[in-house]
Amino acid sequence: MPVEVLRELPLDQILLGDAGTMLRMLPDASVNCIFADPPYNLQLRGELRRPDDSLVDGVDEDWDRFSDFAAYDAFTRDWLAECHRILLKDGTIWVIGSYHNIFRIGAMMQDMGFWILNDVIWRKTNPMPNFRGRRFTNAHETMIWAAKSPQSRYKFNYQAMKALNDDLQMRSDWTLPLCTGGERLKNTHGLKLHPTQKPEALLHRVIMASTSPGDIIVDPFLGTGTTAAVAKRLHRHFIGIERHPAYVEAAWGRLKAERQAPKSAVVAPPSGREAPRIAFGSFVERGIIRPGTPVMDKQRRFGAEVTAEGQLVSGQHRGSIHQVGAAVQNAPSCNGWTFWHFEREGALVPLDVLRKETPEA
Repeated sequence: MPVEVLRELPLDQILLGDAGTMLRMLPDASVNCIFADPPYNLQLRGELRRPDDSLVDGVDEDWDRFSDFAAYDAFTRDWLAECHRILLKDGTIWVIGSYHNIFRIGAMMQDMGFWILNDVIWRKTNPMPNFRGRRFTNAHETMIWAAKSPQSRYKFNYQAMKALNDDLQMRSDWTLPLCTGGERLKNTHGLKLHPTQKPEALLHRVIMASTSPGDIIVDPFLGTGTTAAVAKRLHRHFIGIERHPAYVEAAWGRLKAERQAPKSAVVAPPSGREAPRIAFGSFVERGIIRPGTPVMDKQRRFGAEVTAEGQLVSGQHRGSIHQVGAAVQNAPSCNGWTFWHFEREGALVPLDVLRKETPEA
């Protein structure tokens, strides 16, 4: 039976139903980002027990059971194709999985035209041990981050990721703990409500990396609502899809308790591409920085001098702030705005402050 496509997006709502059907209700090219935590198809055989013979609370729910790989692949192609359809041309998708499924999913994504940007390793600080002692401890999960196509001008908040990482470039291996303590939702018996509830820290990083306030994030496998809760906190819209009524109820309870951060606190700093397009020479023309001013890198290893035409001179090297920065480091490229510094009141400040302090002329 054909599914009626909604005329308006159900923003900040949770749709009760299976992923494929609910995704078909959303219009083409309508959302900015997707975070998908699909069934891993673990196919556990028998009970798993600890050395003291206590039972391990693993994943044995019906939603993770498939008759064979063909059934799992058909299920995956269905929801992935819908995700590709609803993404805006510059949108991105994150898919998380384990060795059981992530490689199959990655191949399907490439076949569908997604352009893989990174595989991000979530290294768990507190993984479940390998109780049988027959394999290495499974201490990580893999996230595939992909754009809709190779032509996508996708969002990446580079400066925000760098700031989260103590001003160092964020790497593709993230060390974060499992969801534990007060964050872990429990049922009436005190047991985990959802076996694979993701930590909020993981979603905070995903959302901050690839979206802006006001963007729309879809989670086709919402579970107990981590994506929705963090999206609300960070002033992003969400559309959650979940087939398990108990999980939906828990997610709504979580959302009602969630408070938004002040809007001024959730705007990511601009990336280099978004910074004002102002020529360095304009600051020399206006006398904001004078010819002959010495500039240097933060560690004072390299020095140069500002010329009257808005270039730099360093030994045999002469050119733009970017060209000379790359030349002195013997590097293929350089962001001269952040590499070169000048002295102000006894302190070194990057040239980039000039763009932030001075209105465009």
